[in-house]
Amino acid sequence: MRQGTFTVTENVPLTGTVYRLRLAGDTSAVTAPGQFANIALPGFYLRRPISVCDAEPGLLTLIYKTVGRGTEAMAAMTPGEPLDILTGLGNGFDTALAGERPLLLGGGIGSAPLVLLAKRLRAAGKAVSVVLGFNTKDEIFYEDEFRALGCAVTVATADGSCGVPGFVTDALPENYSFYYACGPEPMLRAVYDKAAGDGQLSFEARMGCGFGACMGCTRQTTAGPKRVCKDGPVFRKGEILWDA
Repeated sequence: MRQGTFTVTENVPLTGTVYRLRLAGDTSAVTAPGQFANIALPGFYLRRPISVCDAEPGLLTLIYKTVGRGTEAMAAMTPGEPLDILTGLGNGFDTALAGERPLLLGGGIGSAPLVLLAKRLRAAGKAVSVVLGFNTKDEIFYEDEFRALGCAVTVATADGSCGVPGFVTDALPENYSFYYACGPEPMLRAVYDKAAGDGQLSFEARMGCGFGACMGCTRQTTAGPKRVCKDGPVFRKGEILWDA
């Protein structure tokens, strides 16, 4: 984990509620796709945890959805503003598990952390398939960016307005070596139940500290209680216990 000051270089809408925030600063603590950053916002007590979409030397990209006062304040930020950010949080996805034909499954804003994962897997020569799920075509973002990385991309929409009608589980390909999933918990449960083989799933949770001290984001696993912020947010399929 590293604490540092980042400077906003871009903050633009991708859809009506989803924004891309780019920040200049030290990204050396971001070591794995699927990690998150924790942003201190002026006037708010708790930091806002946001998954890392992409990280290059000196440039951090976050994609977030406006769902409350904190993210609405983020949407109003302009280039040049400084932000205090904790980076390198969470355990991230393990690319060593991918095999030759990994499958990436993203639901809504959960598609964002799959970008860096796709880049790493494509750089390793993997044949990457991506399934992106949204409620409607107006919510789709980054489809073209995944295609530009050389991924085979399928889009599913719950209302049938674009791509495969239904959810990501309605668009699963027949052959893949390992899957990685990120999205709302009902989607992750559906993927867990339907997707064949082994995988890793990235969970969302309300967090206090974001680095394991407060225990506020603990969930039960086969190995006992684990913290989503410190031991997760990514868990192996075999670790996961679901509430009844």
